[in-house]
Amino acid sequence: MTKEMTEKKNKAAKSDAKKTKTSKKYLVIVESPAKAATIGKFLGTSYKIEASMGHIRDLPKSQMGIDLENDFEPKYITIRGKGDLLSKLRRDAKSADKVFLATDPDREGEAISWHLVHALNLGEEKDISRITFNEITKTAVKRSIGEARDIDMDLVNAQQARRLLDRMVGYTISDLLWQKVKKGLSGGRVQSVALRIICDREEEILAFIPTEYWSLTAKLLDKNGKHLEAKFYGKNDEKMELSDSETTEGIVKALEGKAFEVTDVKIGTRQKKPVAPFTTSTLQQEASKHLNMASQKTMMIAQQLYEGINIKGEGTVGLVSYIRTDSFRISDEAYDAVVSFIKDQYGDEYVNPERIIYKSKGKTQDAHEAIRPTEILRSPDSIKESLSKDQFRLYKLIWERFVASQMSPAVYDTLSVKLQAGECSFRSSGSSIKFKGFLEVYNKGEEENEKMIPLLEKGDLLKTEALLPEQHFTQPPARFTDASLIKTLEEIGVGRPSTYAPTLTTIQARHYVTKEAKNLYPTELGEVVNNIMKSYFSEIVDVDFTANLEKRLDEVENGLEEWKQVIRDFYPDFYACVEDAREKLAKVEIKDEVSDVICEKCGRNMVIKYGRYGKFLACPGFPDCQNAKPFFEEAGVNCPECGGKVLIKKTKKGRIYYGCENNPECGFMSWNKPTGEKCPVCGSFLVEKGRKNIKIVCSNEKCSYIKERPEEEESQ
Repeated sequence: MTKEMTEKKNKAAKSDAKKTKTSKKYLVIVESPAKAATIGKFLGTSYKIEASMGHIRDLPKSQMGIDLENDFEPKYITIRGKGDLLSKLRRDAKSADKVFLATDPDREGEAISWHLVHALNLGEEKDISRITFNEITKTAVKRSIGEARDIDMDLVNAQQARRLLDRMVGYTISDLLWQKVKKGLSGGRVQSVALRIICDREEEILAFIPTEYWSLTAKLLDKNGKHLEAKFYGKNDEKMELSDSETTEGIVKALEGKAFEVTDVKIGTRQKKPVAPFTTSTLQQEASKHLNMASQKTMMIAQQLYEGINIKGEGTVGLVSYIRTDSFRISDEAYDAVVSFIKDQYGDEYVNPERIIYKSKGKTQDAHEAIRPTEILRSPDSIKESLSKDQFRLYKLIWERFVASQMSPAVYDTLSVKLQAGECSFRSSGSSIKFKGFLEVYNKGEEENEKMIPLLEKGDLLKTEALLPEQHFTQPPARFTDASLIKTLEEIGVGRPSTYAPTLTTIQARHYVTKEAKNLYPTELGEVVNNIMKSYFSEIVDVDFTANLEKRLDEVENGLEEWKQVIRDFYPDFYACVEDAREKLAKVEIKDEVSDVICEKCGRNMVIKYGRYGKFLACPGFPDCQNAKPFFEEAGVNCPECGGKVLIKKTKKGRIYYGCENNPECGFMSWNKPTGEKCPVCGSFLVEKGRKNIKIVCSNEKCSYIKERPEEEESQ
């Protein structure tokens, strides 16, 4: 064989090998179509990307689905409506040479992959691998293919243990509540603790007795005529409380004719450290506080940012790293990128001298990085036109928080002064920003109001301009908001990143809790359910017990505990509590709220009931009288056209508007809330416009009258 023929043969063999290699077909299964679309960009034509649309199998809805006689073996069934999808995935898996399971990198995602193996009949003969990535980028996805592994059964079992515990508690207690209270109630494991926390706070507030106390402010002038305010501290430099008006008036009298002398001056600097990047909990808290987003909405939008957004000039890309995490950790690559960015954009002095390692206070799973942008150079403003308003706001919050986390501290110049007038000691302090540091990027609630005071020297005498005594009363603890409840649940170790938003949604959907101006109030129904839980299921609503259960689930995940042992230890005592409640708990009657609306069919006062779509009015004479109608809350003002009550209504698509109770006789309608006042310029009715910075404007578009709301109202 000639040399030329040998070279041709080798070339042909390489070509055949290349064809054989590239002709292999791979199937990648993810949870959602959005995620599939993003990943599809990064892998070649030999990869087919399909979505399982979440879980394929679960416990049945119609029964507990746990074999109590057979060591708590779960009875999984295919989720209704997934049959056609399963058939398609089976065909795709059969024709593929290898199947990659690319569901989310957490317990839930691991369990979905495990269920897929069983539901698709992927036996040992099929080449199956599990791949995970913390962010949906080309680099991360391709790297995951090279780091494919087997399914982690410790993760799967931790999810199974949680699912079975939640099913036992939820299914059994819900059934009991249906029998003893009313249909449609539920008593979940984590939601019951959250409800108890809210109810306990309400009890504290109702039991709170205010205590009177006073403060005394001295308004002073220095030798240059500059103003200074000083607060009363005590007598002869010993702290003294002003508890009543008599004591305060005595101090004011003692100060008559007394000069204020500066006895001590301290000049210094103080640092404010940068904030940590977001975890799931802190993201929900900050989005609630600064964007007024409910936790469920925050997680829905965050999921969109994680799975991928179609960015102009780039196509579909994942904008943030995995959004369910309790860790502050960031990768070396992300750290290097953000430090380089800070240097280029702000200068070397804005980079923290050493890498900041943020440590969690409690026990964390630390399975994933903190929530961060996948590409630091992709600034919020550069992609604003490709994002919805809420996507932009949330991405901006995440991006700014991450950049700020590795910046220098803010530095303040501080000045504190001690003053003496007779026996009375006063103090004053002020600060001014010297170097903004991380506040240059992220100053939401972090930047302090600067309070400047004149530079004084020891021995200076100040003139008294006024003495201002003021009465105060101690305030009860604040009611929980979404943000503060999530923070509390995280601090006490109840629930995990993936459970906070669903928990808040559930307790409101069940009408156990209502929300007014961000504050969470327990309803009468919530109080009844909470009292039942405390009386008969004290361990379930016990914070320490629930937190310890979470720790045991973490130990299952880490391979330190057998998952069924957690169930075996839990069930006997729980079952005894259920049987005790069935025997002793009497039927609870929760009366419907009676309205002043008269049923036009039988003359009874109609009652307010809760349905699938919220409140509605129903006749208490059901089933003899089956009259029902929508329930409209009053807006608190009278109709500007006929004087009737203005009601808050909704269109068929759910948009809120304001209409008259006398509709259709009166045709008044407004998209903005009327104030009950008339425009002083044209006589039309005034309305509130805007959500955050509300303005009172004229409803007549041709009239430009605007009335600023008082500051006190805006802050409420």
